[in-house]
Amino acid sequence: MTSRFSSLADLGWTSFFASQFSPGDSPDFRAVRVMAVHRGLLAVAGDGFESTISSHMPNATAEEDFPTIGDWLVVERTTLRPERILRRASLFKRRAAGTGRGIQLIAANVDTLFVVSSCDRDFNPARLERYLILAREAGVMPVVVLTKADRTGDAADYANAARRLLPGLVVETLDARDADAAAGLGAWCGPGQTVALLGSSGVGKSTLINSLSGSSAATGETRADDDKGRHTTTARELHRLERGGWLLDTPGMRELQLADAHAGTEEVFDDVTALAQECRFSDCSHDAEPGCAIKAAIAAGSLDPERLARWRKLAAEESFNTASLAERRARDRTFGKMVRAVIKDKTTPKRR
Repeated sequence: MTSRFSSLADLGWTSFFASQFSPGDSPDFRAVRVMAVHRGLLAVAGDGFESTISSHMPNATAEEDFPTIGDWLVVERTTLRPERILRRASLFKRRAAGTGRGIQLIAANVDTLFVVSSCDRDFNPARLERYLILAREAGVMPVVVLTKADRTGDAADYANAARRLLPGLVVETLDARDADAAAGLGAWCGPGQTVALLGSSGVGKSTLINSLSGSSAATGETRADDDKGRHTTTARELHRLERGGWLLDTPGMRELQLADAHAGTEEVFDDVTALAQECRFSDCSHDAEPGCAIKAAIAAGSLDPERLARWRKLAAEESFNTASLAERRARDRTFGKMVRAVIKDKTTPKRR
């Protein structure tokens, strides 16, 4: 199918990806970007080319071996069979919802994360901190976008509360329904840029997408009783932005749990971790031990007890989930070795 896009650069192709696509690949393979993810299928686009292909990957054993939205793939030129995933510039992932111990890939090759909340009862510091940890762990710049600023006279208070969560955090307040809402976010939406958008249902994500992309896609009205949108996004896809970039939307996140995010947690809570290093005892539990710098900071009013409680909860969650994933990966490696051994045994000629 002929593509609406004239070049790979139009899709966000950079030297980082070009260096992984050797000249020898060109005659038989082509590079495509994953534009949308459906059950077992991927919508992809390339240089003058668009199609829907299978998401099956050869020799894939772990979750990271499968493509997600934003990925760059090398596919066979004629059959369009996926050959490999190019190394990712960034990758968002989470522990899968439910009781399983696997992980779920959220998005790849994102430059900026728009963390969307609203200036009302949806504003939740604990949820925002989770999103910020995801962004910092992936090495992606977070920008907090507070919608519904037109409905309250306290928008500045909400913005200041968000800024206190991470030093230097960029916070934008706006009315997502305003046609000019995208103006303040334009610096991150230019040609070749990819931004992701995360936030709970009902905060105006779909309306913001329409403002940024200049589209008129249908969005559900908001119910007065729970302030949630009637119709929310159910698929992950890349939206073209008026300024030439790409915006990746994801469905409302449920059971967002952290795993393999120790560095991100440390960075978002660097004030707490810095204090912990000043405690008299290296194994201080920050409860009743003498010489606890964290307890002293709380007593002095320089550290919010609620922030400490959130740090404890997130650190414990990350530690537990990471340990669970390590067990899962160990089992996967053992199973993979067993499969390869069986295949080798069946294909090795028997001596007579």
